[in-house]
Amino acid sequence: MGHRREQWTSKLGFILATAGSAIGLGAIWKFPYIAGTSGGGAFFFIFILFTLFVGLPILLAEFIIGRGSQKDAISAYTHFAPGKQWHLVGVLGVITSYIVLSFYSVVGGWVLLYIIKTITGQLSNVPDNDFGVIFEGSIANPLIAVISQFIFILVTIIVVARGVEKGIERASQIMMPTLFIAFIILIIRSLTLDNVSEGLEFFLYPDFSSMTSDTILFALGQSFFSISVGSSVMVTYSSYLPKGENLPKSALMIVSMNIFISLLAGLAIFPAVFSFGFEPAEGPGLLFVVLPAVFDMMPFGSVFLVIFLVLFLFATLTSAFSMLEIIVAAITKGDRSKRKKITWLNGLFIFMIGIPSALSYGVLSDFTLFGKTVFDLADFLVSNILMPLGALGIAIFASIAIPKNKLLEEISSGSSKSKKLFAIWFLAIKYIAPIAIIIVFLDALGIIKF
Repeated sequence: MGHRREQWTSKLGFILATAGSAIGLGAIWKFPYIAGTSGGGAFFFIFILFTLFVGLPILLAEFIIGRGSQKDAISAYTHFAPGKQWHLVGVLGVITSYIVLSFYSVVGGWVLLYIIKTITGQLSNVPDNDFGVIFEGSIANPLIAVISQFIFILVTIIVVARGVEKGIERASQIMMPTLFIAFIILIIRSLTLDNVSEGLEFFLYPDFSSMTSDTILFALGQSFFSISVGSSVMVTYSSYLPKGENLPKSALMIVSMNIFISLLAGLAIFPAVFSFGFEPAEGPGLLFVVLPAVFDMMPFGSVFLVIFLVLFLFATLTSAFSMLEIIVAAITKGDRSKRKKITWLNGLFIFMIGIPSALSYGVLSDFTLFGKTVFDLADFLVSNILMPLGALGIAIFASIAIPKNKLLEEISSGSSKSKKLFAIWFLAIKYIAPIAIIIVFLDALGIIKF
Protein backbone atom coordinates (compact mmCIF):
# COMPACT_ATOMS: atom_id res chain seq x y z
CA MET A 1 0.00 0.00 0.00
CA GLY A 2 2.76 2.44 0.91
CA HIS A 3 0.53 4.76 2.94
CA ARG A 4 1.65 5.78 6.42
CA ARG A 5 -1.27 4.93 8.64
CA GLU A 6 -2.71 7.77 10.70
CA GLN A 7 -2.21 7.51 14.47
CA TRP A 8 -3.43 9.21 17.62
CA THR A 9 -0.80 11.73 18.74
CA SER A 10 -1.26 10.85 22.43
CA LYS A 11 -2.87 8.32 24.74
CA LEU A 12 -5.11 11.09 26.11
CA GLY A 13 -6.25 11.90 22.57
CA PHE A 14 -7.24 8.26 22.00
CA ILE A 15 -9.01 7.96 25.38
CA LEU A 16 -10.98 11.19 24.87
CA ALA A 17 -11.94 10.35 21.27
CA THR A 18 -12.95 6.78 22.18
CA ALA A 19 -14.83 7.91 25.29
CA GLY A 20 -16.46 10.55 23.09
CA SER A 21 -17.57 7.84 20.68
CA ALA A 22 -19.03 5.83 23.55
CA ILE A 23 -20.57 8.75 25.45
CA GLY A 24 -23.28 10.01 23.16
CA LEU A 25 -26.98 9.46 22.79
CA GLY A 26 -26.60 6.22 24.75
CA ALA A 27 -25.42 7.82 27.99
CA ILE A 28 -27.16 11.19 27.90
CA TRP A 29 -30.39 10.71 25.92
CA LYS A 30 -31.23 7.03 26.19
CA PHE A 31 -29.88 6.20 29.64
CA PRO A 32 -32.02 8.62 31.71
CA TYR A 33 -35.28 7.79 29.98
CA ILE A 34 -34.69 4.01 29.97
CA ALA A 35 -33.67 4.20 33.65
CA GLY A 36 -36.78 6.33 34.24
CA THR A 37 -39.08 3.76 32.65
CA SER A 38 -37.24 0.66 33.96
CA GLY A 39 -37.01 1.10 37.71
CA GLY A 40 -34.27 3.69 38.33
CA GLY A 41 -31.65 2.37 40.78
CA ALA A 42 -32.26 -1.33 40.06
CA PHE A 43 -31.73 -0.68 36.34
CA PHE A 44 -28.57 1.34 37.00
CA PHE A 45 -27.10 -1.45 39.17
CA ILE A 46 -27.74 -4.15 36.53
CA PHE A 47 -26.50 -1.83 33.77
CA ILE A 48 -23.15 -1.48 35.63
CA LEU A 49 -22.84 -5.27 35.99
CA PHE A 50 -23.53 -5.88 32.29
CA THR A 51 -21.20 -3.10 31.22
CA LEU A 52 -18.34 -4.60 33.24
CA PHE A 53 -18.92 -8.30 32.52
CA VAL A 54 -20.24 -8.22 28.94
CA GLY A 55 -19.50 -4.80 27.42
CA LEU A 56 -15.92 -4.49 28.70
CA PRO A 57 -14.72 -7.90 27.39
CA ILE A 58 -16.18 -7.14 23.93
CA LEU A 59 -14.64 -3.65 23.93
CA LEU A 60 -11.25 -5.22 24.71
CA ALA A 61 -11.81 -7.78 21.91
CA GLU A 62 -12.45 -4.91 19.45
CA PHE A 63 -9.26 -3.21 20.66
CA ILE A 64 -7.24 -6.41 20.10
CA ILE A 65 -8.65 -6.89 16.58
CA GLY A 66 -7.99 -3.25 15.62
CA ARG A 67 -4.57 -2.70 17.18
CA GLY A 68 -3.38 -6.23 16.31
CA SER A 69 -4.21 -5.79 12.62
CA GLN A 70 -3.62 -2.00 12.25
CA LYS A 71 -6.37 -2.12 9.63
CA ASP A 72 -9.89 -0.80 9.03
CA ALA A 73 -13.01 -2.56 10.33
CA ILE A 74 -13.39 -4.90 7.34
CA SER A 75 -9.72 -5.67 6.53
CA ALA A 76 -8.96 -6.33 10.23
CA TYR A 77 -10.99 -9.55 10.22
CA THR A 78 -9.43 -10.71 6.94
CA HIS A 79 -5.97 -10.02 8.44
CA PHE A 80 -6.56 -12.62 11.17
CA ALA A 81 -8.65 -15.08 9.13
CA PRO A 82 -7.76 -14.81 5.41
CA GLY A 83 -9.97 -16.73 3.03
CA LYS A 84 -12.81 -17.01 5.56
CA GLN A 85 -16.05 -15.04 5.72
CA TRP A 86 -15.26 -13.24 8.99
CA HIS A 87 -14.93 -9.89 7.21
CA LEU A 88 -18.74 -9.90 7.14
CA VAL A 89 -18.64 -8.93 10.86
CA GLY A 90 -16.86 -5.74 9.75
CA VAL A 91 -19.28 -5.24 6.85
CA LEU A 92 -22.16 -5.52 9.35
CA GLY A 93 -20.44 -2.88 11.50
CA VAL A 94 -20.15 -0.48 8.55
CA ILE A 95 -23.82 -1.01 7.60
CA THR A 96 -24.81 -0.46 11.25
CA SER A 97 -22.88 2.83 11.27
CA TYR A 98 -24.72 4.05 8.15
CA ILE A 99 -28.09 3.32 9.79
CA VAL A 100 -27.15 4.70 13.23
CA LEU A 101 -25.83 7.96 11.78
CA SER A 102 -28.92 8.34 9.57
CA PHE A 103 -31.24 8.66 12.60
CA TYR A 104 -28.61 9.89 15.07
CA SER A 105 -28.10 12.98 12.92
CA VAL A 106 -31.83 13.71 13.22
CA VAL A 107 -31.58 13.89 17.04
CA GLY A 108 -28.36 15.93 16.63
CA GLY A 109 -30.41 18.32 14.49
CA TRP A 110 -33.07 18.60 17.21
CA VAL A 111 -30.37 19.56 19.73
CA LEU A 112 -29.04 22.30 17.40
CA LEU A 113 -32.59 23.54 16.92
CA TYR A 114 -33.19 23.67 20.68
CA ILE A 115 -29.95 25.59 21.26
CA ILE A 116 -31.18 28.24 18.79
CA LYS A 117 -34.68 28.26 20.37
CA THR A 118 -33.22 28.70 23.88
CA ILE A 119 -30.80 31.49 22.87
CA THR A 120 -33.58 33.37 21.04
CA GLY A 121 -35.91 33.07 24.06
CA GLN A 122 -38.50 30.79 22.42
CA LEU A 123 -38.34 28.35 25.36
CA SER A 124 -38.88 30.95 28.10
CA ASN A 125 -42.23 31.53 29.82
CA VAL A 126 -44.10 28.98 27.73
CA PRO A 127 -47.88 29.16 28.41
CA ASP A 128 -49.04 26.24 30.67
CA ASN A 129 -45.53 24.79 30.46
CA ASP A 130 -46.63 23.07 27.28
CA PHE A 131 -43.19 22.10 26.01
CA GLY A 132 -44.60 18.94 24.43
CA VAL A 133 -46.49 21.06 21.90
CA ILE A 134 -43.31 23.05 21.06
CA PHE A 135 -41.29 19.85 20.60
CA GLU A 136 -43.90 18.15 18.43
CA GLY A 137 -44.40 21.30 16.38
CA SER A 138 -40.65 21.74 15.81
CA ILE A 139 -39.90 18.18 14.69
CA ALA A 140 -43.08 17.97 12.59
CA ASN A 141 -41.98 20.91 10.39
CA PRO A 142 -40.32 19.14 7.41
CA LEU A 143 -38.09 22.05 6.41
CA ILE A 144 -36.79 22.69 9.94
CA ALA A 145 -36.25 18.96 10.65
CA VAL A 146 -34.27 18.36 7.44
CA ILE A 147 -32.20 21.58 7.62
CA SER A 148 -31.27 20.88 11.27
CA GLN A 149 -30.23 17.34 10.36
CA PHE A 150 -28.17 18.65 7.42
CA ILE A 151 -26.25 21.17 9.58
CA PHE A 152 -25.41 18.42 12.09
CA ILE A 153 -24.13 16.12 9.31
CA LEU A 154 -22.19 19.03 7.80
CA VAL A 155 -20.25 19.64 11.05
CA THR A 156 -19.51 15.89 11.27
CA ILE A 157 -18.21 15.81 7.69
CA ILE A 158 -15.95 18.85 8.17
CA VAL A 159 -14.26 17.37 11.27
CA VAL A 160 -13.82 13.81 9.88
CA ALA A 161 -12.52 15.15 6.53
CA ARG A 162 -9.63 16.78 8.44
CA GLY A 163 -8.40 13.34 9.54
CA VAL A 164 -7.74 11.46 12.76
CA GLU A 165 -5.14 13.80 14.32
CA LYS A 166 -6.21 17.25 13.10
CA GLY A 167 -9.95 16.53 13.05
CA ILE A 168 -11.32 13.88 15.42
CA GLU A 169 -8.59 14.00 18.08
CA ARG A 170 -8.40 17.80 18.24
CA ALA A 171 -12.20 18.21 18.40
CA SER A 172 -12.50 15.53 21.12
CA GLN A 173 -9.79 17.18 23.22
CA ILE A 174 -11.91 20.35 23.35
CA MET A 175 -15.37 18.78 23.54
CA MET A 176 -14.89 16.05 26.17
CA PRO A 177 -13.38 18.22 28.98
CA THR A 178 -16.06 20.86 28.25
CA LEU A 179 -18.70 18.14 28.57
CA PHE A 180 -17.43 17.13 32.04
CA ILE A 181 -17.30 20.75 33.26
CA ALA A 182 -20.85 21.39 31.98
CA PHE A 183 -22.10 18.29 33.77
CA ILE A 184 -20.54 19.35 37.09
CA ILE A 185 -22.21 22.81 36.82
CA LEU A 186 -25.59 21.18 36.11
CA ILE A 187 -25.28 18.66 38.95
CA ILE A 188 -24.41 21.39 41.47
CA ARG A 189 -27.51 23.29 40.31
CA SER A 190 -29.70 20.19 40.36
CA LEU A 191 -28.60 19.12 43.86
CA THR A 192 -29.28 22.58 45.34
CA LEU A 193 -32.99 22.46 44.40
CA ASP A 194 -35.70 21.71 46.98
CA ASN A 195 -36.84 18.11 47.60
CA VAL A 196 -34.00 16.46 45.67
CA SER A 197 -33.89 13.41 47.99
CA GLU A 198 -36.77 11.70 46.17
CA GLY A 199 -34.93 11.93 42.84
CA LEU A 200 -31.66 10.72 44.38
CA GLU A 201 -33.42 7.78 46.04
CA PHE A 202 -35.16 6.82 42.78
CA PHE A 203 -31.87 6.82 40.88
CA LEU A 204 -29.37 5.50 43.45
CA TYR A 205 -31.40 3.14 45.63
CA PRO A 206 -31.94 -0.20 43.85
CA ASP A 207 -35.51 -1.30 44.50
CA PHE A 208 -35.42 -4.82 43.09
CA SER A 209 -39.11 -5.37 43.83
CA SER A 210 -39.98 -3.18 40.84
CA MET A 211 -37.62 -5.08 38.56
CA THR A 212 -38.96 -7.08 35.61
CA SER A 213 -37.30 -9.26 32.97
CA ASP A 214 -37.48 -6.20 30.70
CA THR A 215 -35.35 -4.24 33.19
CA ILE A 216 -32.59 -6.86 32.83
CA LEU A 217 -32.83 -7.02 29.05
CA PHE A 218 -32.97 -3.25 28.59
CA ALA A 219 -29.89 -2.95 30.82
CA LEU A 220 -27.93 -5.34 28.62
CA GLY A 221 -29.05 -3.63 25.41
CA GLN A 222 -28.16 -0.26 26.92
CA SER A 223 -24.68 -1.47 27.95
CA PHE A 224 -23.91 -2.27 24.26
CA PHE A 225 -25.39 0.93 22.88
CA SER A 226 -23.71 3.16 25.44
CA ILE A 227 -20.14 1.93 24.92
CA SER A 228 -20.39 1.59 21.13
CA VAL A 229 -19.60 -2.13 21.00
CA GLY A 230 -20.90 -4.32 18.22
CA SER A 231 -20.40 -1.99 15.26
CA SER A 232 -16.58 -2.36 14.98
CA VAL A 233 -16.17 1.39 15.60
CA MET A 234 -13.68 0.51 18.31
CA VAL A 235 -11.80 -1.79 15.89
CA THR A 236 -11.25 1.27 13.68
CA TYR A 237 -10.26 3.63 16.51
CA SER A 238 -7.82 1.15 18.10
CA SER A 239 -6.17 0.49 14.73
CA TYR A 240 -4.65 3.99 15.05
CA LEU A 241 -2.93 2.97 18.33
CA PRO A 242 0.81 2.31 18.65
CA LYS A 243 1.88 -1.19 19.77
CA GLY A 244 3.05 -0.25 23.27
CA GLU A 245 -0.39 0.84 24.50
CA ASN A 246 -1.89 -1.03 27.47
CA LEU A 247 -5.22 -2.20 25.99
CA PRO A 248 -6.92 -3.57 29.16
CA LYS A 249 -6.17 -0.32 31.01
CA SER A 250 -7.53 1.79 28.11
CA ALA A 251 -10.69 -0.35 27.87
CA LEU A 252 -11.29 -0.13 31.63
CA MET A 253 -10.79 3.67 31.57
CA ILE A 254 -13.34 4.09 28.78
CA VAL A 255 -15.92 1.84 30.44
CA SER A 256 -15.38 3.63 33.79
CA MET A 257 -15.81 7.03 32.13
CA ASN A 258 -19.01 5.82 30.50
CA ILE A 259 -20.49 4.53 33.77
CA PHE A 260 -19.42 7.79 35.42
CA ILE A 261 -21.13 9.88 32.71
CA SER A 262 -24.30 7.78 33.09
CA LEU A 263 -24.12 8.48 36.84
CA LEU A 264 -23.65 12.22 36.15
CA ALA A 265 -26.59 12.21 33.70
CA GLY A 266 -28.81 10.65 36.35
CA LEU A 267 -27.62 13.08 39.05
CA ALA A 268 -28.18 16.06 36.75
CA ILE A 269 -31.64 14.97 35.62
CA PHE A 270 -33.58 12.96 38.24
CA PRO A 271 -33.31 15.32 41.27
CA ALA A 272 -34.49 18.20 39.06
CA VAL A 273 -37.33 16.14 37.54
CA PHE A 274 -38.62 15.05 40.96
CA SER A 275 -38.08 18.48 42.52
CA PHE A 276 -40.58 20.04 40.10
CA GLY A 277 -43.04 17.16 40.26
CA PHE A 278 -42.50 15.65 36.81
CA GLU A 279 -42.59 11.96 35.92
CA PRO A 280 -39.24 10.23 35.28
CA ALA A 281 -40.96 7.75 32.97
CA GLU A 282 -41.46 10.37 30.25
CA GLY A 283 -39.58 8.28 27.67
CA PRO A 284 -37.60 9.74 24.73
CA GLY A 285 -39.17 13.17 25.28
CA LEU A 286 -37.48 13.51 28.69
CA LEU A 287 -34.68 15.63 27.21
CA PHE A 288 -36.78 17.87 24.98
CA VAL A 289 -40.03 18.15 26.94
CA VAL A 290 -39.40 17.63 30.67
CA LEU A 291 -35.96 19.24 30.99
CA PRO A 292 -36.84 22.56 29.28
CA ALA A 293 -39.87 22.74 31.63
CA VAL A 294 -37.63 22.03 34.64
CA PHE A 295 -35.04 24.64 33.60
CA ASP A 296 -37.81 27.18 32.91
CA MET A 297 -38.76 27.05 36.61
CA MET A 298 -35.20 27.79 37.79
CA PRO A 299 -33.53 31.19 38.15
CA PHE A 300 -31.25 31.62 35.07
CA GLY A 301 -32.88 28.46 33.72
CA SER A 302 -32.23 29.32 30.07
CA VAL A 303 -28.48 29.62 30.80
CA PHE A 304 -28.45 26.14 32.34
CA LEU A 305 -30.54 24.76 29.47
CA VAL A 306 -28.03 26.12 26.92
CA ILE A 307 -25.16 24.54 28.92
CA PHE A 308 -27.00 21.21 28.93
CA LEU A 309 -27.83 21.33 25.22
CA VAL A 310 -24.25 22.25 24.22
CA LEU A 311 -23.02 19.38 26.38
CA PHE A 312 -25.49 17.07 24.65
CA LEU A 313 -24.45 18.39 21.23
CA PHE A 314 -20.75 17.70 21.95
CA ALA A 315 -21.53 14.16 23.12
CA THR A 316 -23.64 13.51 20.03
CA LEU A 317 -21.01 14.93 17.66
CA THR A 318 -18.10 12.92 19.09
CA SER A 319 -20.16 9.75 18.56
CA ALA A 320 -21.07 10.84 15.04
CA PHE A 321 -17.37 11.34 14.20
CA SER A 322 -16.64 7.69 15.05
CA MET A 323 -19.51 6.37 12.95
CA LEU A 324 -18.47 8.32 9.88
CA GLU A 325 -14.81 7.41 10.50
CA ILE A 326 -15.45 3.63 10.42
CA ILE A 327 -17.09 4.07 6.97
CA VAL A 328 -14.35 6.36 5.62
CA ALA A 329 -11.55 4.11 6.94
CA ALA A 330 -13.13 1.00 5.41
CA ILE A 331 -13.33 2.64 1.96
CA THR A 332 -10.04 4.60 1.86
CA LYS A 333 -7.94 1.70 3.30
CA GLY A 334 -5.46 4.20 4.75
CA ASP A 335 -5.05 6.27 1.57
CA ARG A 336 -5.16 9.83 2.93
CA SER A 337 -5.47 11.39 -0.53
CA LYS A 338 -9.02 9.96 -0.79
CA ARG A 339 -10.19 10.97 2.71
CA LYS A 340 -11.84 14.32 1.90
CA LYS A 341 -13.75 13.11 -1.15
CA ILE A 342 -14.92 9.85 0.51
CA THR A 343 -15.97 11.70 3.69
CA TRP A 344 -18.08 14.21 1.76
CA LEU A 345 -19.68 11.61 -0.52
CA ASN A 346 -20.62 9.28 2.34
CA GLY A 347 -21.68 12.07 4.68
CA LEU A 348 -24.07 13.44 2.06
CA PHE A 349 -25.34 9.92 1.30
CA ILE A 350 -26.09 9.40 5.04
CA PHE A 351 -27.94 12.73 5.05
CA MET A 352 -30.09 11.51 2.12
CA ILE A 353 -30.97 8.16 3.73
CA GLY A 354 -31.69 9.96 7.01
CA ILE A 355 -34.35 12.24 5.52
CA PRO A 356 -37.21 9.69 6.04
CA SER A 357 -36.20 9.50 9.75
CA ALA A 358 -36.21 13.32 9.94
CA LEU A 359 -39.73 13.34 8.48
CA SER A 360 -41.00 10.53 10.74
CA TYR A 361 -42.68 12.96 13.13
CA GLY A 362 -44.24 15.10 10.41
CA VAL A 363 -45.24 14.27 6.84
CA LEU A 364 -44.20 10.60 7.22
CA SER A 365 -45.73 10.07 10.69
CA ASP A 366 -48.45 7.82 9.27
CA PHE A 367 -45.98 5.76 7.23
CA THR A 368 -45.02 2.69 9.26
CA LEU A 369 -43.14 -0.55 8.70
CA PHE A 370 -43.75 -3.41 11.17
CA GLY A 371 -45.84 -0.94 13.17
CA LYS A 372 -42.95 1.53 13.59
CA THR A 373 -42.06 4.88 12.01
CA VAL A 374 -38.84 4.95 9.93
CA PHE A 375 -37.00 6.62 12.85
CA ASP A 376 -38.20 4.07 15.45
CA LEU A 377 -37.52 1.16 13.11
CA ALA A 378 -33.92 2.33 12.51
CA ASP A 379 -33.41 2.72 16.28
CA PHE A 380 -34.92 -0.72 17.02
CA LEU A 381 -32.94 -2.40 14.25
CA VAL A 382 -29.63 -1.02 15.54
CA SER A 383 -30.13 -1.42 19.30
CA ASN A 384 -31.91 -4.76 19.35
CA ILE A 385 -30.64 -6.62 16.27
CA LEU A 386 -27.55 -5.25 14.51
CA MET A 387 -25.44 -4.28 17.56
CA PRO A 388 -26.12 -7.52 19.49
CA LEU A 389 -25.39 -9.51 16.29
CA GLY A 390 -22.17 -7.57 15.72
CA ALA A 391 -21.12 -8.00 19.35
CA LEU A 392 -21.82 -11.74 19.12
CA GLY A 393 -19.75 -11.98 15.93
CA ILE A 394 -16.84 -10.12 17.55
CA ALA A 395 -16.95 -12.33 20.68
CA ILE A 396 -16.97 -15.55 18.64
CA PHE A 397 -14.31 -14.27 16.22
CA ALA A 398 -11.94 -13.24 19.02
CA SER A 399 -12.31 -16.55 20.86
CA ILE A 400 -11.99 -18.96 17.91
CA ALA A 401 -10.42 -17.22 14.89
CA ILE A 402 -7.44 -15.48 16.53
CA PRO A 403 -4.70 -17.78 17.92
CA LYS A 404 -4.58 -17.71 21.73
CA ASN A 405 -0.91 -16.73 21.76
CA LYS A 406 -1.70 -13.70 19.55
CA LEU A 407 -4.52 -12.65 21.91
CA LEU A 408 -2.20 -12.98 24.91
CA GLU A 409 0.51 -11.00 23.12
CA GLU A 410 -1.88 -8.09 22.41
CA ILE A 411 -3.26 -8.04 25.97
CA SER A 412 0.25 -8.31 27.46
CA SER A 413 1.70 -5.43 25.46
CA GLY A 414 2.33 -2.69 28.03
CA SER A 415 0.81 -4.74 30.88
CA SER A 416 2.53 -6.85 33.55
CA LYS A 417 -0.53 -8.54 35.11
CA SER A 418 -1.55 -10.21 31.90
CA LYS A 419 -1.76 -13.97 32.60
CA LYS A 420 -4.52 -13.89 35.23
CA LEU A 421 -6.32 -11.07 33.45
CA PHE A 422 -6.19 -12.97 30.16
CA ALA A 423 -7.80 -16.10 31.69
CA ILE A 424 -10.72 -14.06 33.08
CA TRP A 425 -11.18 -12.11 29.85
CA PHE A 426 -11.08 -15.25 27.69
CA LEU A 427 -13.74 -16.94 29.84
CA ALA A 428 -15.95 -13.85 29.52
CA ILE A 429 -15.51 -13.49 25.75
CA LYS A 430 -15.94 -17.20 24.97
CA TYR A 431 -18.87 -18.04 27.24
CA ILE A 432 -20.42 -15.22 29.34
CA ALA A 433 -20.77 -12.55 26.62
CA PRO A 434 -22.16 -14.81 23.83
CA ILE A 435 -24.75 -16.46 26.14
CA ALA A 436 -25.91 -13.07 27.46
CA ILE A 437 -26.14 -11.63 23.93
CA ILE A 438 -28.11 -14.62 22.60
CA ILE A 439 -30.63 -14.28 25.46
CA VAL A 440 -31.13 -10.56 24.74
CA PHE A 441 -31.39 -11.20 21.03
CA LEU A 442 -34.01 -13.95 21.36
CA ASP A 443 -36.04 -11.82 23.75
CA ALA A 444 -35.87 -8.77 21.46
CA LEU A 445 -37.29 -10.89 18.63
CA GLY A 446 -40.00 -12.26 20.93
CA ILE A 447 -38.76 -15.85 20.53
CA ILE A 448 -38.37 -16.30 24.30
CA LYS A 449 -40.03 -14.42 27.14
CA PHE A 450 -39.06 -14.35 30.79
